[in-house]
Amino acid sequence: MRSAPGLTHVIGIINVAVMVVAVVALLVLPFGEPAGEPAGEVPVRPRGGSAGERGPVAPRGDGAPGVRATPEWAREIGANEMGLVPVIMYHRILRKRVAGIDRTPGQLRAELERLARAGYVPVTAAEFATGRIDIPAGTHPVVLTFDDGNPSHFALGADGLPLPDTAVRILLEVAQRYPGFRPVATFWVNHDPFGFRDRERQRAAVRWLTERGFEVANHTYGHPDLRRLSKKKVSEVIVRQQRLLERLGAPPSETFALPYGSRPKKRSLAHDGSWDGTKYHFDAVFLAGAEPSVSPYAKSFDRYNIPRIQSNGKNGECRKWCSQHWLEWLDEHPRERYTSDGDPAHISMPQRFRGKILAKLRRLTVVY
Repeated sequence: MRSAPGLTHVIGIINVAVMVVAVVALLVLPFGEPAGEPAGEVPVRPRGGSAGERGPVAPRGDGAPGVRATPEWAREIGANEMGLVPVIMYHRILRKRVAGIDRTPGQLRAELERLARAGYVPVTAAEFATGRIDIPAGTHPVVLTFDDGNPSHFALGADGLPLPDTAVRILLEVAQRYPGFRPVATFWVNHDPFGFRDRERQRAAVRWLTERGFEVANHTYGHPDLRRLSKKKVSEVIVRQQRLLERLGAPPSETFALPYGSRPKKRSLAHDGSWDGTKYHFDAVFLAGAEPSVSPYAKSFDRYNIPRIQSNGKNGECRKWCSQHWLEWLDEHPRERYTSDGDPAHISMPQRFRGKILAKLRRLTVVY
């Protein structure tokens, strides 16, 4: 999502004109060349359900060995899987910021380290939106999303590792320093993913990321304002990008981020449509602001209008809308934040949330 002038946030009904799992239960190996892996490989272990688990909320699985939630256990750790989840939106990562939505490598690193120290564990947008949240007890999910597939997000050096100061390299380095911080993110890309024009380099980038648990998904072919397009053109720019991602070997996109946060006039085209004989469907659609998302298990969860929080400080309109404000707010209101019970087979919550869960998930609840 590129910046657009004159955008402002509005709470409640998200202002779409505004600009942004699991921790490995095993030990995270050191960054570099671990024993038993090819030279140049980075030790990233993908987790979560398969791309085939479709629907508004996918099955949560059979549970982790030795962890079964009970009311007593949930109360002890303060579990609340009906709480709020920050979905953070990033754009370019530049040593010298050009636009207000840019972040420097130092700012990205500081924010990721802050999340790690506070007990957050990254999950992909697809894992979050479909309810495939499998993280340790007492931790909190966070969704890290990067728009546009900018060169500052990912590139490989001659050593086969992500280049220094790219988003992926920073994420991996933070995960090495904080082993509980799962190094995954979602990249919504356009027609030249990560600035590569050569199809083989694009294919290699997509393969490197998806094999390590990252999500690479559809952000339209040319990043247009969908509201300004005809119905046919909306479907065309989505299908063209879908076809490109298929040629590059990416799994079918489960999620979609609206360019500029702008919905098409026919809103359903953001998640279902067809063009030139090709159909598309997304399980979730993400906006461009401006507050944490409710739990994917909540009745009020709208999978086609998922808000995101722009990564930024507290200057100007960001005072109450961007990541620094919201992360501080969640720290100050821990009872409102999603806290895992460590049991992927159940959904634990305080009594006050009992009536807010989707009816089909009530059989999975642990209430205290």
